[in-house]
Amino acid sequence: MNEQKKYLRNLLVLSSPSGGGKTTVARHLMGKFPQIRFSVSATTRKPRQGEIHGRDYFFFDTGEFLDKVRKGDFVEFEEIYGNYYGTLHSEIDEAVMLNQILLFDVDVKGALSLKKAYPDNTLTLFLAPPGIEELKQRLTGRQSESEEQINKRMGRAIMEMKMKNEFDFCVVNDELNKTLLAVENIFIDNVLGMEE
Repeated sequence: MNEQKKYLRNLLVLSSPSGGGKTTVARHLMGKFPQIRFSVSATTRKPRQGEIHGRDYFFFDTGEFLDKVRKGDFVEFEEIYGNYYGTLHSEIDEAVMLNQILLFDVDVKGALSLKKAYPDNTLTLFLAPPGIEELKQRLTGRQSESEEQINKRMGRAIMEMKMKNEFDFCVVNDELNKTLLAVENIFIDNVLGMEE
């Protein structure tokens, strides 16, 4: 018996301002629900320590990336903080064809572009920080960026927070365990259809 369950929506898009917790939530969901596959975005930024091409991102130089833009290979792309980021059509088309759940960890504009391109398949979820000051503390605590980079991220975060009402769901990430449970329930109800 090889009957595969049809998901209500199979493109699950997590978004938040930088430092809002989307990577933590994405890892939790993938650990709890093995049927979820992570969508690997493309970028021109340099890999951080431990990141692997094809697993964390597809790392391209700017020329390669812009060549793919010209060919129409991206559903969405954007320049953020001097680097390009984008989602390849090939990643999504394969998941839709094979009825796989694909999880996206993208910025706000990317999330809304995915929803526009694949409206019947996409579930968007915005993770909001409990407040701007808390977000700044999280970014500073990473100790991976300069004060100038953090200030740029904070400016962008304020713009992104204004777009949260365009998402299907918004969860305030103030207490991690509560956030994870809320996201699990949204996933079960809107992707799995009440059945685990």
